[in-house]
Amino acid sequence: MLDVLSITLPIFILIALGYVATRFGATSAADVRALGGFVLRFALPALIFKSLAQRPFAEIANGDYLLVYALGSLAAFAVAFAWARAWRPGDLAADAYQALGSSSSNSGFVGYPIALLVVGPPAAVALALCMAVENVIVIPLALTLAESAGHRGKSAPAIFAHILGRLARNPLIIGIALGAAASLSGIKLPTPIFRSVDMLALASGALALFTVGGSLVGLRLGGVVVDAARVVVGKLALHPLAVFAALTLTPHLDPQLRKAMLIYASAPMLGIYPLLGRSYGQEHIGAAALMAATALSFFTVSGLLLIL
Repeated sequence: MLDVLSITLPIFILIALGYVATRFGATSAADVRALGGFVLRFALPALIFKSLAQRPFAEIANGDYLLVYALGSLAAFAVAFAWARAWRPGDLAADAYQALGSSSSNSGFVGYPIALLVVGPPAAVALALCMAVENVIVIPLALTLAESAGHRGKSAPAIFAHILGRLARNPLIIGIALGAAASLSGIKLPTPIFRSVDMLALASGALALFTVGGSLVGLRLGGVVVDAARVVVGKLALHPLAVFAALTLTPHLDPQLRKAMLIYASAPMLGIYPLLGRSYGQEHIGAAALMAATALSFFTVSGLLLIL
Protein backbone atom coordinates (compact mmCIF):
# COMPACT_ATOMS: atom_id res chain seq x y z
CA MET A 1 0.00 0.00 0.00
CA LEU A 2 2.83 2.40 0.79
CA ASP A 3 4.29 1.75 -2.67
CA VAL A 4 0.95 2.69 -4.24
CA LEU A 5 0.63 5.86 -2.15
CA SER A 6 4.17 6.83 -3.10
CA ILE A 7 2.91 6.94 -6.70
CA THR A 8 -0.54 8.49 -6.30
CA LEU A 9 0.06 10.93 -3.43
CA PRO A 10 2.60 13.14 -5.27
CA ILE A 11 0.18 13.38 -8.20
CA PHE A 12 -2.75 14.50 -6.08
CA ILE A 13 -0.58 16.72 -3.87
CA LEU A 14 0.28 18.73 -7.00
CA ILE A 15 -3.41 18.85 -7.95
CA ALA A 16 -4.22 20.04 -4.41
CA LEU A 17 -1.44 22.64 -4.62
CA GLY A 18 -2.97 24.05 -7.80
CA TYR A 19 -6.39 24.18 -6.15
CA VAL A 20 -5.14 25.86 -2.96
CA ALA A 21 -2.96 28.35 -4.85
CA THR A 22 -5.88 29.41 -7.04
CA ARG A 23 -8.48 29.28 -4.27
CA PHE A 24 -6.49 31.66 -2.07
CA GLY A 25 -5.26 33.99 -4.79
CA ALA A 26 -1.62 33.02 -5.26
CA THR A 27 -2.59 32.29 -8.86
CA SER A 28 -5.64 33.52 -10.74
CA ALA A 29 -8.09 31.77 -13.03
CA ALA A 30 -6.40 33.59 -15.93
CA ASP A 31 -3.03 32.20 -14.83
CA VAL A 32 -4.46 28.68 -14.78
CA ARG A 33 -5.94 29.11 -18.26
CA ALA A 34 -2.60 30.37 -19.55
CA LEU A 35 -0.72 27.45 -18.01
CA GLY A 36 -3.26 25.01 -19.41
CA GLY A 37 -2.89 26.55 -22.86
CA PHE A 38 0.89 26.25 -22.65
CA VAL A 39 0.66 22.58 -21.69
CA LEU A 40 -1.90 21.74 -24.38
CA ARG A 41 -0.26 23.69 -27.20
CA PHE A 42 3.44 23.23 -26.47
CA ALA A 43 4.50 20.95 -23.60
CA LEU A 44 2.34 17.87 -24.29
CA PRO A 45 2.83 17.99 -28.10
CA ALA A 46 6.59 18.22 -27.47
CA LEU A 47 6.45 15.26 -25.09
CA ILE A 48 4.52 13.17 -27.61
CA PHE A 49 6.77 14.17 -30.50
CA LYS A 50 9.92 13.37 -28.53
CA SER A 51 8.64 9.99 -27.34
CA LEU A 52 7.53 8.86 -30.78
CA ALA A 53 10.50 10.24 -32.71
CA GLN A 54 12.97 8.32 -30.51
CA ARG A 55 11.37 4.92 -31.09
CA PRO A 56 11.27 2.55 -34.09
CA PHE A 57 8.09 2.97 -36.10
CA ALA A 58 7.20 -0.70 -35.61
CA GLU A 59 7.03 -0.08 -31.87
CA ILE A 60 4.63 2.88 -32.08
CA ALA A 61 2.45 1.52 -34.91
CA ASN A 62 0.83 -0.80 -32.39
CA GLY A 63 -2.40 -1.92 -34.03
CA ASP A 64 -3.34 -4.22 -31.15
CA TYR A 65 -3.11 -1.40 -28.62
CA LEU A 66 -5.15 0.96 -30.80
CA LEU A 67 -7.79 -1.68 -31.45
CA VAL A 68 -8.17 -2.68 -27.79
CA TYR A 69 -8.35 0.86 -26.46
CA ALA A 70 -10.78 1.87 -29.21
CA LEU A 71 -13.04 -1.12 -28.55
CA GLY A 72 -13.05 -0.53 -24.79
CA SER A 73 -13.71 3.20 -25.16
CA LEU A 74 -16.45 2.72 -27.75
CA ALA A 75 -18.09 0.04 -25.58
CA ALA A 76 -18.06 2.43 -22.61
CA PHE A 77 -19.48 5.19 -24.82
CA ALA A 78 -22.27 2.94 -26.13
CA VAL A 79 -23.33 1.75 -22.67
CA ALA A 80 -23.22 5.26 -21.19
CA PHE A 81 -25.13 6.67 -24.16
CA ALA A 82 -27.83 3.99 -23.87
CA TRP A 83 -28.03 4.59 -20.11
CA ALA A 84 -28.50 8.33 -20.64
CA ARG A 85 -31.11 7.76 -23.37
CA ALA A 86 -33.08 5.43 -21.12
CA TRP A 87 -32.87 7.89 -18.22
CA ARG A 88 -33.95 10.97 -20.20
CA PRO A 89 -34.91 10.23 -23.81
CA GLY A 90 -35.18 13.06 -26.29
CA ASP A 91 -32.07 15.16 -25.54
CA LEU A 92 -29.57 13.68 -27.97
CA ALA A 93 -26.93 16.38 -27.44
CA ALA A 94 -26.94 16.00 -23.65
CA ASP A 95 -26.84 12.21 -23.88
CA ALA A 96 -23.89 12.23 -26.30
CA TYR A 97 -22.07 14.76 -24.14
CA GLN A 98 -22.54 12.69 -20.99
CA ALA A 99 -21.41 9.53 -22.81
CA LEU A 100 -18.26 11.38 -23.84
CA GLY A 101 -17.51 12.07 -20.17
CA SER A 102 -17.71 8.36 -19.45
CA SER A 103 -15.40 7.26 -22.25
CA SER A 104 -12.66 9.87 -22.78
CA SER A 105 -9.86 10.32 -20.24
CA ASN A 106 -7.65 13.13 -19.04
CA SER A 107 -4.77 11.12 -20.47
CA GLY A 108 -2.19 13.90 -20.65
CA PHE A 109 -2.83 15.83 -17.45
CA VAL A 110 -3.58 12.99 -14.99
CA GLY A 111 -3.04 9.61 -16.65
CA TYR A 112 0.46 10.24 -18.00
CA PRO A 113 2.15 11.36 -14.73
CA ILE A 114 0.82 8.24 -12.99
CA ALA A 115 1.65 5.88 -15.85
CA LEU A 116 5.16 7.34 -16.08
CA LEU A 117 5.83 6.48 -12.43
CA VAL A 118 4.43 2.96 -12.87
CA VAL A 119 5.79 1.80 -16.26
CA GLY A 120 8.45 4.38 -17.15
CA PRO A 121 9.20 5.49 -20.76
CA PRO A 122 6.55 3.25 -22.43
CA ALA A 123 3.95 5.51 -20.80
CA ALA A 124 4.64 8.20 -23.40
CA VAL A 125 4.05 5.85 -26.34
CA ALA A 126 0.86 4.61 -24.68
CA LEU A 127 -0.19 8.25 -24.18
CA ALA A 128 0.15 9.00 -27.88
CA LEU A 129 -1.84 5.90 -28.83
CA CYS A 130 -4.61 6.69 -26.34
CA MET A 131 -4.79 10.29 -27.52
CA ALA A 132 -5.04 9.11 -31.11
CA VAL A 133 -8.09 7.02 -30.22
CA GLU A 134 -9.67 9.79 -28.14
CA ASN A 135 -9.07 12.61 -30.63
CA VAL A 136 -9.74 10.74 -33.86
CA ILE A 137 -12.58 8.39 -32.82
CA VAL A 138 -14.30 9.04 -29.48
CA ILE A 139 -14.46 12.85 -29.36
CA PRO A 140 -15.51 13.26 -33.05
CA LEU A 141 -18.21 10.59 -32.56
CA ALA A 142 -19.63 12.33 -29.50
CA LEU A 143 -19.52 15.80 -31.02
CA THR A 144 -21.06 14.55 -34.28
CA LEU A 145 -24.02 13.11 -32.37
CA ALA A 146 -24.35 16.24 -30.25
CA GLU A 147 -24.05 18.64 -33.17
CA SER A 148 -26.52 16.67 -35.29
CA ALA A 149 -29.21 17.47 -32.73
CA GLY A 150 -28.86 21.18 -33.45
CA HIS A 151 -28.06 21.02 -37.18
CA ARG A 152 -30.91 19.05 -38.69
CA GLY A 153 -30.16 20.49 -42.11
CA LYS A 154 -26.69 19.00 -42.25
CA SER A 155 -25.81 15.37 -42.74
CA ALA A 156 -23.84 13.47 -40.09
CA PRO A 157 -20.89 12.96 -42.52
CA ALA A 158 -20.71 16.72 -43.16
CA ILE A 159 -20.71 17.46 -39.44
CA PHE A 160 -18.12 14.73 -38.84
CA ALA A 161 -15.88 16.12 -41.59
CA HIS A 162 -16.12 19.61 -40.09
CA ILE A 163 -15.14 18.30 -36.65
CA LEU A 164 -12.25 16.30 -38.09
CA GLY A 165 -11.03 19.44 -39.85
CA ARG A 166 -10.91 21.26 -36.52
CA LEU A 167 -9.17 18.33 -34.82
CA ALA A 168 -6.56 18.22 -37.58
CA ARG A 169 -5.38 21.61 -36.30
CA ASN A 170 -5.13 20.30 -32.74
CA PRO A 171 -1.48 20.61 -31.53
CA LEU A 172 -1.69 17.17 -29.91
CA ILE A 173 -2.69 15.54 -33.18
CA ILE A 174 0.05 17.47 -34.97
CA GLY A 175 2.57 16.24 -32.38
CA ILE A 176 1.47 12.64 -32.94
CA ALA A 177 1.70 13.00 -36.74
CA LEU A 178 5.12 14.68 -36.70
CA GLY A 179 6.51 12.21 -34.16
CA ALA A 180 5.29 9.24 -36.20
CA ALA A 181 6.75 10.79 -39.38
CA ALA A 182 10.12 11.32 -37.70
CA SER A 183 10.12 7.74 -36.43
CA LEU A 184 9.22 6.34 -39.85
CA SER A 185 11.79 8.43 -41.72
CA GLY A 186 14.59 8.06 -39.19
CA ILE A 187 15.29 11.80 -39.32
CA LYS A 188 17.15 13.13 -36.28
CA LEU A 189 16.65 16.71 -35.14
CA PRO A 190 19.71 18.93 -34.70
CA THR A 191 20.88 18.88 -31.08
CA PRO A 192 19.82 22.46 -30.19
CA ILE A 193 16.29 21.87 -31.49
CA PHE A 194 16.01 18.48 -29.80
CA ARG A 195 17.09 19.96 -26.48
CA SER A 196 14.46 22.68 -26.83
CA VAL A 197 11.81 20.02 -27.47
CA ASP A 198 13.10 18.05 -24.49
CA MET A 199 12.85 21.09 -22.20
CA LEU A 200 9.26 21.67 -23.27
CA ALA A 201 8.44 18.00 -22.68
CA LEU A 202 9.89 18.06 -19.17
CA ALA A 203 7.57 20.94 -18.27
CA SER A 204 4.41 18.96 -19.03
CA GLY A 205 3.92 16.77 -15.94
CA ALA A 206 3.92 19.15 -12.96
CA LEU A 207 2.29 22.02 -14.86
CA ALA A 208 -0.50 19.76 -16.10
CA LEU A 209 -1.34 18.58 -12.58
CA PHE A 210 -1.18 22.10 -11.12
CA THR A 211 -3.54 23.26 -13.87
CA VAL A 212 -6.04 20.50 -13.11
CA GLY A 213 -6.18 21.63 -9.47
CA GLY A 214 -6.56 25.29 -10.37
CA SER A 215 -9.35 24.56 -12.83
CA LEU A 216 -11.44 22.91 -10.07
CA VAL A 217 -11.80 26.18 -8.16
CA GLY A 218 -15.34 27.52 -8.40
CA LEU A 219 -16.92 24.29 -9.69
CA ARG A 220 -20.14 23.31 -7.91
CA LEU A 221 -22.06 20.05 -7.45
CA GLY A 222 -25.44 21.53 -6.61
CA GLY A 223 -28.52 20.76 -8.73
CA VAL A 224 -26.94 18.27 -11.09
CA VAL A 225 -25.93 15.47 -8.74
CA VAL A 226 -27.80 12.62 -10.43
CA ASP A 227 -26.58 13.32 -13.97
CA ALA A 228 -23.04 14.08 -12.79
CA ALA A 229 -22.95 10.91 -10.67
CA ARG A 230 -23.92 8.82 -13.70
CA VAL A 231 -21.05 10.32 -15.71
CA VAL A 232 -18.59 9.77 -12.85
CA VAL A 233 -19.60 6.11 -12.41
CA GLY A 234 -19.24 5.62 -16.14
CA LYS A 235 -15.79 7.17 -16.21
CA LEU A 236 -14.22 5.64 -13.09
CA ALA A 237 -15.86 2.20 -13.29
CA LEU A 238 -17.40 1.48 -16.70
CA HIS A 239 -14.52 2.74 -18.87
CA PRO A 240 -11.69 0.83 -17.13
CA LEU A 241 -13.84 -2.31 -16.93
CA ALA A 242 -14.64 -2.09 -20.65
CA VAL A 243 -10.96 -1.65 -21.51
CA PHE A 244 -10.03 -4.54 -19.21
CA ALA A 245 -12.58 -6.74 -20.99
CA ALA A 246 -11.18 -5.69 -24.38
CA LEU A 247 -7.67 -6.58 -23.20
CA THR A 248 -8.68 -10.24 -23.02
CA LEU A 249 -8.66 -10.17 -26.84
CA THR A 250 -4.90 -9.58 -26.92
CA PRO A 251 -3.21 -11.56 -24.12
CA HIS A 252 0.16 -11.16 -25.87
CA LEU A 253 0.20 -7.34 -25.59
CA ASP A 254 3.25 -6.02 -23.72
CA PRO A 255 2.53 -6.12 -19.94
CA GLN A 256 3.80 -2.57 -19.44
CA LEU A 257 1.51 -1.24 -22.15
CA ARG A 258 -1.41 -3.17 -20.63
CA LYS A 259 -0.79 -1.46 -17.30
CA ALA A 260 -0.50 1.94 -18.94
CA MET A 261 -3.73 1.41 -20.88
CA LEU A 262 -5.68 0.57 -17.73
CA ILE A 263 -4.23 3.59 -15.93
CA TYR A 264 -5.27 5.91 -18.76
CA ALA A 265 -8.77 4.40 -18.83
CA SER A 266 -9.04 4.90 -15.05
CA ALA A 267 -8.16 8.61 -15.17
CA PRO A 268 -10.99 11.15 -14.80
CA MET A 269 -12.54 12.77 -17.86
CA LEU A 270 -10.62 15.24 -20.01
CA GLY A 271 -9.93 18.61 -18.38
CA ILE A 272 -11.82 20.64 -20.99
CA TYR A 273 -14.98 18.58 -20.46
CA PRO A 274 -17.01 21.43 -18.90
CA LEU A 275 -16.03 23.77 -21.74
CA LEU A 276 -17.30 21.29 -24.35
CA GLY A 277 -20.67 21.27 -22.60
CA ARG A 278 -21.38 24.98 -22.96
CA SER A 279 -22.90 24.64 -26.42
CA TYR A 280 -25.38 22.06 -25.13
CA GLY A 281 -26.34 23.61 -21.78
CA GLN A 282 -24.37 20.93 -19.96
CA GLU A 283 -21.47 22.92 -18.51
CA HIS A 284 -22.73 22.62 -14.91
CA ILE A 285 -23.05 18.86 -15.19
CA GLY A 286 -19.61 18.70 -16.79
CA ALA A 287 -18.04 20.84 -14.06
CA ALA A 288 -19.61 18.82 -11.26
CA ALA A 289 -18.60 15.53 -12.87
CA LEU A 290 -15.03 16.69 -13.41
CA MET A 291 -14.65 17.85 -9.81
CA ALA A 292 -16.11 14.66 -8.34
CA ALA A 293 -14.24 12.32 -10.68
CA THR A 294 -10.90 14.03 -10.07
CA ALA A 295 -11.34 13.76 -6.29
CA LEU A 296 -12.59 10.17 -6.33
CA SER A 297 -9.94 9.01 -8.80
CA PHE A 298 -7.38 9.17 -5.98
CA PHE A 299 -9.11 6.16 -4.45
CA THR A 300 -10.03 4.32 -7.65
CA VAL A 301 -6.59 4.70 -9.24
CA SER A 302 -4.89 3.72 -5.98
CA GLY A 303 -7.07 0.62 -5.87
CA LEU A 304 -6.17 -0.21 -9.47
CA LEU A 305 -2.45 0.07 -8.71
CA LEU A 306 -2.85 -2.36 -5.83
CA ILE A 307 -4.17 -4.91 -8.33
CA LEU A 308 -1.66 -4.31 -11.13
